[in-house]
Amino acid sequence: MAVFLKGDKVEVCSKEEGFLGSYFEATVVSPLNDNTLYKVQYKNLVEEEDQTRPLVEIVSADEVRTLPPRSVGEANRVFNYLQSVDAFDNDGWWVGTITGKQGLKYWVYFETTGDEIAYPVSQLRNHLEWRNGKWVSSKKSFF
Repeated sequence: MAVFLKGDKVEVCSKEEGFLGSYFEATVVSPLNDNTLYKVQYKNLVEEEDQTRPLVEIVSADEVRTLPPRSVGEANRVFNYLQSVDAFDNDGWWVGTITGKQGLKYWVYFETTGDEIAYPVSQLRNHLEWRNGKWVSSKKSFF
């Protein structure tokens, strides 16, 4: 398991019902309990009581991963039918599958919710899995 330091940019995988399959960008505030827990501050999530303050919470190390690498030429990216992608929506990245293309938007199906939503390329990225401290492509696409 990767060890993160104060100031590291990470993504936190939510295990809460309704948020499964989503990742939220955050910064490590401090490692805790011999790096089994991390105190993180979210980039886009805010506190319920004071929505001007970024949400800070303690999460388990198995919910934290490094930011995935950015692709060169992301704005010109082409996605294939049934390809696994992450779509940026509701302040986080959600895992889905490309089901079609209409004009400049791609339709994405989310297995966890049953929703199918159209997104511009700027809100999509290739889905990668964080396994054994490395990014692995989840190539599952058909043309």
